[in-house]
Amino acid sequence: MKDLLHRWWDSDLAYAWRSSGMAVSATIMLVLLLIGSLGADWVAPHNPFDLASINLIDALTPPIWMDGGNPMYLLGTDSQGRDLYSSLLYGMRVSLFIGLASVALSMLIDVVLGLVSGYAGGRIDAIIMRIADVQLSFPAILIALLIDGVVRAAVPSDMHENIAFPVLVGAIALAGWPQYARTVRGSTLVEKNREYVQAAKVTGVSSTAILFQHVLPNVLGPVLVLATVHLATAIITEATLSFLGVGVPPTAPSLGTLIRIGNDFLFSGEWWITIFPGVALVLLVLSVNLLGDWLRDALNPRLN
Repeated sequence: MKDLLHRWWDSDLAYAWRSSGMAVSATIMLVLLLIGSLGADWVAPHNPFDLASINLIDALTPPIWMDGGNPMYLLGTDSQGRDLYSSLLYGMRVSLFIGLASVALSMLIDVVLGLVSGYAGGRIDAIIMRIADVQLSFPAILIALLIDGVVRAAVPSDMHENIAFPVLVGAIALAGWPQYARTVRGSTLVEKNREYVQAAKVTGVSSTAILFQHVLPNVLGPVLVLATVHLATAIITEATLSFLGVGVPPTAPSLGTLIRIGNDFLFSGEWWITIFPGVALVLLVLSVNLLGDWLRDALNPRLN
């Protein structure tokens, strides 16, 4: 493990990362956010979902530096008396979980579609790409809303809260699949004419083995860059759906849910309830986007 880390540190990619102040700053910001969200059970001073620890008397307490602030609540409280700082950490964890799960599902399904489309060609390629073209003509948020609405209408209302997470992950993943499929298809069209693919065909290697053992490792670079960018898009899509009231249930709010709740108090003076979740969402998406931009430049020498 030590030798592996040493080789990575001496690699061109690590040198490019060390040489980019933007990449280093974005990495530090993202690591801090990940530590705070994934370790919310230990980092957060309060558990906002523990009803026994919530005191309605502390509702709408302003941040600690304002008049009436309470040292127990760094960023103040919401209308239910929940510590806003703790709610941000737990809500960020929900947003990250949904974003990562939807990106992983997109990669699992759509990389396969792109490989098959680019390698097989012909009618299979035409069908997959025409479906992708049709879906690209609609905004991703509308596709996610449609899928979420159809599933909610098809199941009993008492099950909506139980299926909210998988439905949201599936809706976001299916809304963003054309980008992966088209990217992988374009790379596959180039790679399938390479000498190593022709040599594998001559030696009798099956098409499935050629796709997943030879072509796939050589098309993963653009996919990883796209996945990084799509993670930020997935988080924003989830926040938008939750803001519209069709996302995660109120019992496990994400950053989008917290922004929607705080929006009702924005013009009554309790600005912190919506501003701080919005700032947390901006920082999270910004750090992911900056890392994605750096990774795109680092893996594509033509851009340097």
